[in-house]
Amino acid sequence: MREGCRARGGGRMECSWKTVLLLVCASLGVQYTAIRTLRDSLSGPCQGTYRCQTRHHRDSRWRALCDDSWMPVDSPRKHILLFATTRSGSSFTGQLLNQHPGIFYVFEPLYHVQQAFTNSSSRLRRTLDRRSLLGAYRDLLLNLYTCDLHFMKNYIRPEPQDHVTSSFFRRSSSHALCSPPVCLKAGDVVVSDSPDETWCPKKCGALNLTLASMSCLSREHVAIKTVRVPEVGDLRTLTEDPRLDLKIIHLVRDPRAILASRMMAFSDQFRAWKIWNATGRQPRYVDLTQITSTCKDMAASAATGLQTPTWLRGRYLLVRYEDLAFNPKEKAAEIYRFVGLEMEDRVRMWIAKNTNSNVSSPSEWNYRYSTSRDSRATAESWRLRLGFDIVRTLQNLCNDTLTLLGYKQVHSAAELRNLSHSLVEHRTFQPVTW
Repeated sequence: MREGCRARGGGRMECSWKTVLLLVCASLGVQYTAIRTLRDSLSGPCQGTYRCQTRHHRDSRWRALCDDSWMPVDSPRKHILLFATTRSGSSFTGQLLNQHPGIFYVFEPLYHVQQAFTNSSSRLRRTLDRRSLLGAYRDLLLNLYTCDLHFMKNYIRPEPQDHVTSSFFRRSSSHALCSPPVCLKAGDVVVSDSPDETWCPKKCGALNLTLASMSCLSREHVAIKTVRVPEVGDLRTLTEDPRLDLKIIHLVRDPRAILASRMMAFSDQFRAWKIWNATGRQPRYVDLTQITSTCKDMAASAATGLQTPTWLRGRYLLVRYEDLAFNPKEKAAEIYRFVGLEMEDRVRMWIAKNTNSNVSSPSEWNYRYSTSRDSRATAESWRLRLGFDIVRTLQNLCNDTLTLLGYKQVHSAAELRNLSHSLVEHRTFQPVTW
């Protein structure tokens, strides 16, 4: 391979084996030395501080390799996992972590693993079982927590060329992936200000995984959101890994609200449910497992977490989305206390702006992952959208989950529509102490 690195067209760069060495060293805990060695040994644009400042190297992103401000920090790194299910309010909750300037936040990287497995040949798919998929999930999480974003090349399709990709899922949801040293063109744009998830690639161009790894190393902590791991027990090997200090925030939501949100967001997949809701008659082909499996996994994870087995002690926090929606500042402060970080003013300002929003822009109404909302109004708005027949059936199917998580059941259409009476019990979820 070529020594050093050199700039290519379109803002791309081509790097040598020394760049790979950087990431290997990162997993061994010698990040600072690795980056300085890489920087000092480059024969290309970063050969000495003077070379970084010359006009012959106009691509300003190269200066990141020469800038001590992007060196890894020495403070203990915290590894945070927002563990949730689809349409449970995880995009909103994830932004609470993304607003912290010291956190490198990644939105649903396991999407790429699932897509790679799903799009593999039929013969290969038959050999892949649940254990294999979960193993791949855990491997990717571990590599991301150690800032090896090159590991994503195993799953991103089309495969990145020269460490550069235009297919990173929901890149716009991460401050770190849309700001220096990854991107110097974003200015003062705040990630959550734009409901258009394509703004970051348009502004910054393709994502360079090497620069993304450097950004990760330069931040004190790493937070990842995922809705693809079924149960908290599937994360045990990560909680026991001595390289990680894993904190799991388990976000749950009323299953009835989850179903209503999925029916709106994934209209084709939930067409039978929508017919049922419109007609009051249950189609024979409706797939009840689309919600019963969610109830089962959510209850199993909550039961495990609240019993605090040895491998989860001090590492698990249960958060109901409704509590966060009703009291965003208080619950956000609880989340930050749990992970051991100070909730900065930037986080408080984001909460104030994004929990009292009357969204009127057509683009925001149509944006599947918008995080601007009147949180109090949306927490139980599902009660105006779901018919009583569906609600009654779901309550029977998910009775244990509703009881465990403190959600009241309704027994008539009138009770369902009466929003003056909340269906969220006042409940404090404290893990069992031993």
